[in-house]
Amino acid sequence: MNGVFFVDKPSGMTSREVVDDIIRKTENRKVGHTGTLDPLATGVLIVCVGKATKLVDILTCEEKEYIADICLGKQTDTLDVDGNIMYEENVYKTEEEIDETLTSMVGKYNQEVPIYSAVKVNGKKLYEYARKGEKVNLPTREVEIKELKRISPIKSEDGKLYFSIKVSVSKGTYIRSLVRDIASKLNTVGIMTGLRRTRQGDIKISDCTPLDELRLSNMQPISRILEKYPKVVCSERLKNGILNGKIIDSIYNSDYVAFFDTEDNALALYKTYEKDNTKMKPYIMIGGIK
Repeated sequence: MNGVFFVDKPSGMTSREVVDDIIRKTENRKVGHTGTLDPLATGVLIVCVGKATKLVDILTCEEKEYIADICLGKQTDTLDVDGNIMYEENVYKTEEEIDETLTSMVGKYNQEVPIYSAVKVNGKKLYEYARKGEKVNLPTREVEIKELKRISPIKSEDGKLYFSIKVSVSKGTYIRSLVRDIASKLNTVGIMTGLRRTRQGDIKISDCTPLDELRLSNMQPISRILEKYPKVVCSERLKNGILNGKIIDSIYNSDYVAFFDTEDNALALYKTYEKDNTKMKPYIMIGGIK
C-alpha cells in the first residue's frame, strides 16, 4: 500500500499518535508525517505511506499557513497555553501598535528554537533538558515570515489582550516562538492559545479529512503530490533510463520534472543538475507506482 493521507489533525494528539493510528488502519509500518504539529494544534497533517515516504522531505520543505490565537500579557515555559505560567502583566496597546509590529515581522530573521521542542542539541532533545531543569544554549535558525496579518478584533480582558493572526511561513518556523517575538517587539510577553494549520504547500484544510472519519478510501495517489510539477510520459526507452537513474538532457524548461510511464505510474522526480544546468538528474526515485 502506497499513498498519502491528508489529515485534519484533532487537538490533544501528537503527530506521532496520528501516524500510529494510520499504521493500524493500513497495517503498514512504513508511515511518516511531513511536519510536526503540537498536541494543542489542529489542521493539515500530511501522512505518507509505503513508497510515498520518499516524498516526505519535499513536503516538509513547503510553505505552511496557520491561524494562531494570541494572548499578550502572559508568559509560560512552553510559550503556549498548555505551559506553566511564569509571569503576567497588564498590557495596553493600540491597534496601530499591534498592526505595525505584525507588519514589521514580515521577512527573514533568526528565530530562537523553543526549549520545549524535539530539536536536538548534543544528541539530546531540547524538551529533555527542559524536563530535567538543565540549562542549555538554545539554537537559532533563519526563518521567513512570508505573510502576516491580524484577522480578528483585539479583545481586552482582565488586563490581557487577545487576537488572532493568519501567517504563512517557511520550513522550521515555530509559531509559538513567533508569538513570543511579536510580544517582545511590543515590549511585553505573550503566548499562543490556539493554532490551526490551514495549508501546507498546495494542500488546504478543505482537502483534509478529520482523523476519526479517515478511511483507506481517503488515501491519495503519489501522483496527487507530483501534479504541481511538469509531467512527462516516457517512451519505453526513456523509462528504462529514468528507472536506472540516468542523467538526461534538460529540455523541459523547468528545474523539476515528474516522469510517468504510459500506465500513469510515477517513476521519478528529476531536477536540474547543479554541475551542469543543461542536464537533469534524479531527485527522488519512486520506481513505478501510482
